[in-house]
Amino acid sequence: MDVTIYHNPGCGTSRNVLAMIRNAGIEPEIIEYVKSPPSRDRLIELISGAGLTVRQALREKGTPYAELGLDDPSLTYDQLLDAMLAHPILINRPFVVTPLGTRLARPSEMMLDILPSTHRGAFIKEDGEPVLDPEGKRIR
Repeated sequence: MDVTIYHNPGCGTSRNVLAMIRNAGIEPEIIEYVKSPPSRDRLIELISGAGLTVRQALREKGTPYAELGLDDPSLTYDQLLDAMLAHPILINRPFVVTPLGTRLARPSEMMLDILPSTHRGAFIKEDGEPVLDPEGKRIR
């Protein structure tokens, strides 16, 4: 299965999602989007494919969100996209794309719906929270 993750290795959620994909026996295409940002068209595809608004795809924590005044409700779709493209750290992560769909995997379990159920046993997040039981079935 072709899987792509828009990944930030400095993000615990992103690392957990990458590990869950690998737990399913899949080696995804990994795009470190801060170093290699998506094109405008691709960013639009990711956001719309995940069923989000541009504002929902914006990351506030640890970004220049406030300094750039992105909390201004009068900003347009294009202005928000421009900010995300100029400052890729503003793109929330991780986005995961598979033939079964696109998800912003926050929380990380969101992406389980778009992976085949071929998990190789239990999976526990970095923080110790169990996600999959020993048979590879979702705990919650």
